[in-house]
Amino acid sequence: MSPVTLDQIVATSQKALAARERAVPLAELKARLAGMPATRGFARALRGAPQRPAVIAEIKQASPSGGLLRPDFDAEAIARTYQACGARAISVLTEQAHFQGNLARLARLHQVVALPLLQKDFLTAPYQVYEARVHGADAVLLIAAILEDGMLAELAGLAAELGLDVLLEVHDEPELARALKVTTPMLGINHRNLKTYAIDLATSAALIRQMGDRRGDRVIVAESGLRTREDVARVVEGGAQAVLIGETLMRRPDLAIAYQELFGGVVATTH
Repeated sequence: MSPVTLDQIVATSQKALAARERAVPLAELKARLAGMPATRGFARALRGAPQRPAVIAEIKQASPSGGLLRPDFDAEAIARTYQACGARAISVLTEQAHFQGNLARLARLHQVVALPLLQKDFLTAPYQVYEARVHGADAVLLIAAILEDGMLAELAGLAAELGLDVLLEVHDEPELARALKVTTPMLGINHRNLKTYAIDLATSAALIRQMGDRRGDRVIVAESGLRTREDVARVVEGGAQAVLIGETLMRRPDLAIAYQELFGGVVATTH
């Protein structure tokens, strides 16, 4: 069977979005924002980490490349474990068809842990930014590969208006050039080729070098393919200030042991 493509995932996501828009009009969604507390400061939590890397631990039940990752999936227990282990933030997959996530899970986790939450999904419309805020997200993922420049800037601007931090994700030089034209507090560098699913851990260091002083005060987050403590140390040495790790943790029966094996003893750097 051929792997699911990014375009297919986005198309499925947009169909599901259309159904949600019919069920809950945008005006109703906006009305739900009244009286909501301030967001928790996702980027601030990463910058305030006592050592590098700051860890964004991910809650993901399944993926197109990895299939079912954790049969005994308990999102609330996982979130509590991540918090106890010292993660600075949590990423929550909310796409349903390919990752078995949902927005209700995001809302529940907002009540369960005090850590800031990233909604990780395939956002292509303003409605989804409002959804993220209403369901307890403190940050949203924007993927450069699926957004034209105009919509990318619009979604980033709307997120900022709603108090949401943006993790803007790139995976090659052309996307990086586009991303640097948009003001966001975080830049994610994905080691995974979004067409072939191949992993290249050299990607983050290479793109960080390309940025030079254009990185400004953005928090640089290395994403995907980090399986060992040596992998983590490598991307930190390459200039990443934070890492986002999901599948490596999700596949391990004992999350606390897996977390310690990955992050215990990783040397802090001056990056």
